Amino acid sequence: ERAGGANGQHNMTSKEAEGDKREKSPGRSISPVEDPVQRNELGGVYVDEDELKAAFEFFDVHKRGVLTPADLKQRLGVFYKNLPAREYKFLVGEPDFTYKTLHKLLVNNELKDFDPVKEAFKVYDPHDTGFVDMDILKGIFVNLGFGDITPDDVQVLIETADVDNDGKISLADFRKMVSHSKAAEGDLDALHNSVTKK
Repeated sequence: ERAGGANGQHNMTSKEAEGDKREKSPGRSISPVEDPVQRNELGGVYVDEDELKAAFEFFDVHKRGVLTPADLKQRLGVFYKNLPAREYKFLVGEPDFTYKTLHKLLVNNELKDFDPVKEAFKVYDPHDTGFVDMDILKGIFVNLGFGDITPDDVQVLIETADVDNDGKISLADFRKMVSHSKAAEGDLDALHNSVTKK
């Protein structure tokens, strides 16, 4: 259960509240919290080469090998409706923004206090409830061209992503879904490689 404070400003689970109390209790040792983000050698966010290539290809709408602010707007506009044009221009800061540019920018980053999965989750939880807003998710599917999502579709999405079976998709569920997706891709690649070798 999520516990709300005055005007709903303090929104944490009872387990989080207990953990918060334990950390502040004198005389207790605190075990370090495991960082859910895979890190590179510099302590920044680890960037997988295949994922980076897939991201570049996703944003390279016209398959020119160069990203433009218009390309970003076409893709990101589905998720960020009110992002100003200057932000798209800022993100693609040079006229020839190629895969090599993106690679150089991200692979050896030093983003120590950044959690990309948590940031992505905020798109689906814009009101900071701790759970995916299903109306937002439906809107994203429509904007991506998948059409209207039926109540049965919503139920399938929840059942697929709801790892802890509480009927909602939390950040923890979302994080597990993303990591399972990566593992499944690896399993599919291994299966494909074993079949093509025969």
